[in-house]
Formats: sequence, structure tokens, C-alpha cells
Amino acid sequence: MMGIERIKTTLGDNDHPYRNGAWTPNFDELDASNMEIIGTIPDDIDGLYVRNTENPVHDSIGRYHPFDGDGMIHTMRIKDGKATYRNRFVRTRGLEAEQEEGGPLWVGIMGRPSDSKRPGWGAHGSVKDSSSTDVSVHAGTILSTFYQCGEGYRLDPDSLETLGVESWVPEDGISAHPKLDENTGELLFFNYSTTAPYLHYGVVGADNELKHYVPVPLPGARLPHDMAFSENFAIFNDCPLFWKPELIEQNLYIPSYHPELPTRFGIIPRRGQPEEIKWFDAKPTYVLHWANAFEQGDELVLDGYFQNQPVPPPLTDFPAGYESMGASIDLHSFQPELHRWRFNLKTGETREETLFDDYPVEFGMFNQQMAGKPYRYVYSVTGEPGWFLFNGLVKHDLETGVAERLDFGEGRFGSEAPFVPRIGATAEDDGYLISFITDMVQNRSECILIDAQNISAGPVCTIILPHRICSGTHATWASAEQLDGI
Repeated sequence: MMGIERIKTTLGDNDHPYRNGAWTPNFDELDASNMEIIGTIPDDIDGLYVRNTENPVHDSIGRYHPFDGDGMIHTMRIKDGKATYRNRFVRTRGLEAEQEEGGPLWVGIMGRPSDSKRPGWGAHGSVKDSSSTDVSVHAGTILSTFYQCGEGYRLDPDSLETLGVESWVPEDGISAHPKLDENTGELLFFNYSTTAPYLHYGVVGADNELKHYVPVPLPGARLPHDMAFSENFAIFNDCPLFWKPELIEQNLYIPSYHPELPTRFGIIPRRGQPEEIKWFDAKPTYVLHWANAFEQGDELVLDGYFQNQPVPPPLTDFPAGYESMGASIDLHSFQPELHRWRFNLKTGETREETLFDDYPVEFGMFNQQMAGKPYRYVYSVTGEPGWFLFNGLVKHDLETGVAERLDFGEGRFGSEAPFVPRIGATAEDDGYLISFITDMVQNRSECILIDAQNISAGPVCTIILPHRICSGTHATWASAEQLDGI
């Protein structure tokens, strides 16, 4: 195990619920290959597991939200039945400036924009682009992204060295969730802002060059978090939860839910123009994340996580000032369930149904070789009541309606669990699910691999990490071919 120069931090003891416990940040950057293994690392996979993490380095200006933390990338390289772990901070321009300053310079998403000491980033231009939300692998490198809209940072998948801001990113940045189509090598993205036309959509080729960029006009400033795509279309949403327009004029950004408005979906050909967008109305809700989308006859089918309580009641047992924030990121409060929308591209009709409603689920993953195509399986997380912590997984069989569940165990919290195809796989679920686990009982972290065809059996392999890592959310798996064979 090799340690790297420790980053400078001014974060001291505090009682914030998302800077302690499973969310205690890390400051050490490590390389490790000689780790304790429980079970046997499968020798029929070859690739890289990558997870992004909100990991604050300094105290906050104003109230801290867990989505504000500085980006830290954790990876596990698996090849020939062996594993190597590495973690590094994303050296964003904001992090480097605060390292030089020796303290925080920007407010977070719960702060007052006027309290930032310098102009910032994000859809409202005042927060730090911490690049700590999502992560993907495109054109042979890692791309980390920010919760609202940011610059997008490239990292070397082997060393995790930050290579800098992505060259093709437009002035309004890119949202947290660009979408990779493994079948074409294209990366689809969008951004949003407080000025008309309020949303743009773009396509980056497999060669990492911007190929297409067009406006998607909206009625006003919105807060879309994710997008989806099928083989021929990209899908955007205009949900009735958005910043209060009258407060934007006062440089305040407070979201409000408008259940009297429908949820609207804009469907555009993947290289289409604004005049080709078709809009569909559906039941009011808010959706953080989509699963997959595909075309079926005249219909486009979209799966995602419908929220039954987009603005839930505050958590009464949370620290003062954080009651509403706590509820807004607790699955049991906003009550998401796996939902399906069907848009008839000829008649303009929308049909929708709930697929599974046994318990709240979110952060769905699926076999990315099926992206944009008809598929059968979704792998969702379950949440710890009252917390933004994932305590288990559910395998949803969309064909039979059967849900198979795995509980991580008391005090054990995981992250999004990407699907890892076996080499030579012959079935959609022939492979593994992979996740980092933070175990608060044993005071350690692990990387687990689960047989996707039998998830209730638990891990087939557990790799003990060299340190306990902060809880995290979004993750991806990239095959050796996607990594150019590193």
C-alpha cells in the first residue's frame, strides 16, 4: 500500500449528520493491491469499477448539503482474479483555489449566493463545481460531473490523475448525468440555466468531439437532473418542481412543487433539431433518475423512479435547520417507485403505470449493453429510513414482475451497483453486481461482488479496502476494451 501527499483540510470536529458516521470524509489518497480477500475474485471479468464521492475538505459557508462535498474518485481494477484499489480527489479549479486560500470560498446549494467570496459555477452561478456527483468512462478516460451543471473533469483511469476540464463542454456546462451509449460510443448530455431557452442538448462522438448541440426551449428555469435515450431518440423532462421564478430575480434559489402542472416529456431525434421535439404530458411528479428507454412499435417506453412525495414533510428528529434537507434525500420520505411511461409517437398519447411499489427504491442500474433497447432486469437500491444511505439491493424482473432482494446487513451501507458482464456472457443477467460497502459495525469498507443471477445469496467475493471510505452514490463499470486495455 502506498500513501500520497495528504490534502490540506480545515474541517474540524462538527455535529453535521452528513459529515459524521458513514459520511465521515476521507483525506488520505491510497494505492493498494495486497488486500484481504474473503472468497475468490472472479477471473471471468476484466475492467474498472469507479465510484464518485462527496467528500468535503473544508467547513462550509452557511449550511452544508451532502451534495456540496469535494469529488473523490474510488476505483477497483479487476483482472485475472486480482484487484487493485486507488482513490484520489478530483483536482477541480474550486478545490485548488480553496487549497491555496486555506478555506472555503463558495456557498453550497443551501447557501445564499451573495455569501460566496468569488463567482462560481452551477446553474445559478454561485456554488463550487466540486465534480462530486456522477462518473462515467468515455473515450478511454473517466469523466466526473457536478450535481447542478459544471465543467466536467477528465481523469486518467489508471493513475486517477486529474487531466483537467473537458474541452468540448459548452458555456452553460453539463448536467450531472450525461449518458453513454456503449453501442455507438456516443455521450449524450444536457445542461440547464436560468436564462432562455433554459435547456440545451448535445452529443459527443466516440472520438470525444462535440457533434451536435441544440436548444430545448422550456417555459422557464427548471431543475432536470437526468435524461434517457433509446436507439433513435433522447428524452428530457420538465417536472413541476423548480426554482420559484420571483425569487430568482432576487438571486435566491428555492424550489417549489406545482402539482397543478403536468410532468412534460420532450422527445427529440438523437441528432434532431428543436422543431422536431414532441412533447407529452403525464402525471405530476419529480424524477431524479431514469433507468432505461426503448422503442416498441409506435411507442417509446421509459422507465424511471416516480416520486410520490416530491416535497416531503420535514424530518422532525433531524438537527435544526436541516429537517427539510434530510427529508428531501431520504427515500422513505419522498417515496420513489419504479414506474413506466409509454409515449405514442403517432397519436401523442401517454400511458403510465407503476411497475413495483412494495418499498421505496431508486438509483437503478442495468446491463449497459441493453441501453436504449428492450431489456428485462433493473437493479435498484433500498434506503435506510430517515437517511441518505443505501442498505440493500433489489433485482426487478420486468418480465415476470418478481423482485429479489438483498439486505446488506446492520450498519452496512453501499452505493449504486453497476452490472458487470461476465466475459462471454450469454444472458442479460449473466454477470455480477459490484459495490463499495461502508461497514459501521466492523469500522471498515469493502468492495463486494454479487452473482446477478442469485443476488439474495450475498457476495461471492469481498475485498477489504485499506481504509474506511465515506458513503457515496453514483458509480460505473468500464470493461477493459473501454479503457483501451489498461
